[in-house]
Amino acid sequence: MTEQTLRTLERGAGQPLWMQLQGDLNRRLERGEFVDAFPGEMQLVSDYAVSRHTVRAALRALRETGVIESARGRQPRVAAPRITQEQGSLYSLFSNVESTGHSQRSVVRRLEARADGVVASRLGLEESSPLVYLERVRLMDDEPLALDRVWLPADVAAPLLTVDLSATSLYGALAEHCDVTLGGGTEQVRAIVPSAAERELLGIGTDVAALHLERLASSRGRLVEFRRTLVRGDRYALVTDLGSPDLRVTTGA
Repeated sequence: MTEQTLRTLERGAGQPLWMQLQGDLNRRLERGEFVDAFPGEMQLVSDYAVSRHTVRAALRALRETGVIESARGRQPRVAAPRITQEQGSLYSLFSNVESTGHSQRSVVRRLEARADGVVASRLGLEESSPLVYLERVRLMDDEPLALDRVWLPADVAAPLLTVDLSATSLYGALAEHCDVTLGGGTEQVRAIVPSAAERELLGIGTDVAALHLERLASSRGRLVEFRRTLVRGDRYALVTDLGSPDLRVTTGA
């Protein structure tokens, strides 16, 4: 802590101390001062010569704005990057992450032909119809972001069985190898409690929520994708433009 930083907190000024502290911590974050670790409550009390109440108020404001993450008994840390997705049209998580400048790749756990009567029915197929099943963990900056489970009709998607999907968009691969471009669909979003196995794959504890996205997508009037995606709630947010009169999105199960 430098003398200059300490002078940023002025008692008797028009701005509360906690707000001054919040602003100064934001400036220090922008300068990249907390790359290794963010200071704990008592360290901030000592560095800024303020009360614990003031520190907690500043940290609460930083949490609410998504700048830091913290939980009871844990030292605050700089929040991981968060992806926001506008609702109202068919979107690609791959393209969304790429557009924000973050690196991404996938760990493909399953890519195989299989039968699933329930899913086949959802796709408007006979229950015995063969499907292509893809399961992969999506990584952003080498940290888990989402767990994807996707089913596609085998008569459409069989060419994907030999494609490396660890570093490419599924929709891009469908267009390139299967001449299929998705044109619309429906998606339901709900909050769920992940299983222990899912938490391990996503790298989250019991204190982190997850969003469950279930999508049916079509191409040229035919259903060609049934997808279930589990996304970390601390790294992903859905945004809806309430001013759009044409918005047609279902966000409840």
